[in-house]
Amino acid sequence: MLQTPATFTPLIRPQEHDRPLTFVFHRGELLLRNTVLGLPELADLAGLALPAERVHPLGEMAGRYYQAVWLDEPLLPGPEFSYHSLRSLFSVVDDGFLGIAGRAYQILEWARTHRYCGACATPLQLLEGERCLRCPQCCHSAYPRISPAMMVLVRKGDQVLLAMHTNSPYKRYTALAGFLEAGESVEEAIHREVYEEVGLRVHNLQYFGSQSWPFPHSLMIAYTADYLDGEIRVDATEIAEARWFGPGDEWPETPVKVSIAAKLIDAHRPA
Repeated sequence: MLQTPATFTPLIRPQEHDRPLTFVFHRGELLLRNTVLGLPELADLAGLALPAERVHPLGEMAGRYYQAVWLDEPLLPGPEFSYHSLRSLFSVVDDGFLGIAGRAYQILEWARTHRYCGACATPLQLLEGERCLRCPQCCHSAYPRISPAMMVLVRKGDQVLLAMHTNSPYKRYTALAGFLEAGESVEEAIHREVYEEVGLRVHNLQYFGSQSWPFPHSLMIAYTADYLDGEIRVDATEIAEARWFGPGDEWPETPVKVSIAAKLIDAHRPA
């Protein structure tokens, strides 16, 4: 599953290191050496003139220091490098590497999209020792954006409810999901989203797990719930199709294995 490795130590302050590994992003795509799908070394990046103010510390792992930087143009150190979307790397590179890359991308998108104060338009300044951009004029603070989203697998006896989301980039069946609204708990969001999306009421909510999902800055919070009442009635603006799947049914294409959705479904798939 896509997550930061347990051996990775996050850092906020820049570190002096003679062999840093750098995540270079342009518009959500990561610069990699094509032959091994690995990060460029410092010597590879010497000709790109990386803006120092755009370089952000990430952390350390296995004796290597990791940092990240974003570019306005898809600059290349040489023909052996190219840019890759994170989704294209699913099941191609190590999940732990993808977890760190996802962390890097979220930090860089925060920095790229918060260069100016949202209240008075003054250029923001990075605070020392904190992942925060502060306005020197009005003191407005901007922290990395995290958007919590609930996910729930509804169970009905030996069946589970799977749905195809209308706006999903891939036409796969998965658990129901939706973003929390202001002032709402995760449990309240589950009850609201399930009723809005498929017309069902649920109970016996049980927490399953969570996962950072860097597309672009979601935090997926997964639950199971038991069916209470109602008939499936989809909101076509959100759900293309929803149905119960039980033992003996032909199983549809489900989410990629790096997602907590796959872990949630696999853990409760009817035998």
